[in-house]
Amino acid sequence: MNNQIPTSGLQLRSLVTNDGHIKLFLESVAVPEPGENDVVVRIEATPINPSDLATLIMPADVTTGETSGSGADICYTAKLRKGIESRVKPRIGKPLAIGNEGAGTVVKAGSSKAAQALLGKTVAVLDGALYCQYRKVNVMQCMPMNEGTTAKAAASCFVNPLTALGFVETMRMEGYKAIIHTAAASNLGQMLNRICLDDGIDLINIVRKPEQAEILKSLGAKYICNSSDDSFMADLTAAIEETGAYIAFDATGGGDLGSRILTCMERAALKDVELPGPYGSNTFKQLYIYGGLDMSPTIISRNFGFSWGINAWLLTPFTQKIGMEKTMLLRQRVANELHTTFASHYSDEISLEDALDKDIVAAYSQQTTGRKFLINPSK
Repeated sequence: MNNQIPTSGLQLRSLVTNDGHIKLFLESVAVPEPGENDVVVRIEATPINPSDLATLIMPADVTTGETSGSGADICYTAKLRKGIESRVKPRIGKPLAIGNEGAGTVVKAGSSKAAQALLGKTVAVLDGALYCQYRKVNVMQCMPMNEGTTAKAAASCFVNPLTALGFVETMRMEGYKAIIHTAAASNLGQMLNRICLDDGIDLINIVRKPEQAEILKSLGAKYICNSSDDSFMADLTAAIEETGAYIAFDATGGGDLGSRILTCMERAALKDVELPGPYGSNTFKQLYIYGGLDMSPTIISRNFGFSWGINAWLLTPFTQKIGMEKTMLLRQRVANELHTTFASHYSDEISLEDALDKDIVAAYSQQTTGRKFLINPSK
């Protein structure tokens, strides 16, 4: 098998330049030899997730994007968005590898029993630099797939599935019984809906368009609130009263949606309180921000008492908190339910070269519901 492997492969890089641009380009890198507990994976499928876009293209004004060259010499260049300069200053002159997760075939393996057991197998990988053709990773970064699972089916095994499961585990760990989730018609949101239906957990889904609400209705969602409706605050308050959902996970980050959610939680908590005290309800209301779909400032209007918290939620710190044993149990559930609960669907499959085409960059940077891109570096 090793004789079939080239000595180098292409990797996509994102670079902020001194003259106020962002450049995407392909770089040739050597295919490394694995250490004792390492494997080399030929990457055959890797998704473009919002967490990838934050580094890949978020700083760019894609309306200024241009593509030059072709093949391994292709390059995409766009001006930085206004107001972003100070945030990306630490990145200037440092080409970054992108791609948090993916899947492919193990083509080289180290000498350990665990590494040798993966040779020739399809594995999902969590790494951070997977928009490439070959990648060396530790065996603990691999999730072996059940027999017959393709790399395309396995490509999104980590980020969305473990994040959705992480929301449920966080809810349980903190003593809540129901969840509020924004951007609920997303791929991740649909997974969370299926988990909650299977596990008997009430989930309040917040969307911003009627067609997104229809997607969730077709999947059996019970509680759906449209943030664009005039009745949104009343609808959300009523849903919280019915479910007792006092923990929320917000994918938008910017604007005042998080504040509005906390306000509705407080209204629900005070429903049967005849004379509220000066500090509001005693019900603790928790808002987690885990995404940045809205890059504007987060606006908080403190009209929801004094019993509340706002925190960031990230997958890696969460898995570190729960420990390896619990994390492995969650991974196994993902592998077992990969074609049902955790199935991902892609609207576009592109090559590494395609990922630098200005029209395709403009399309995947929009993060449109129902449109999800998959890179196949082997194309």
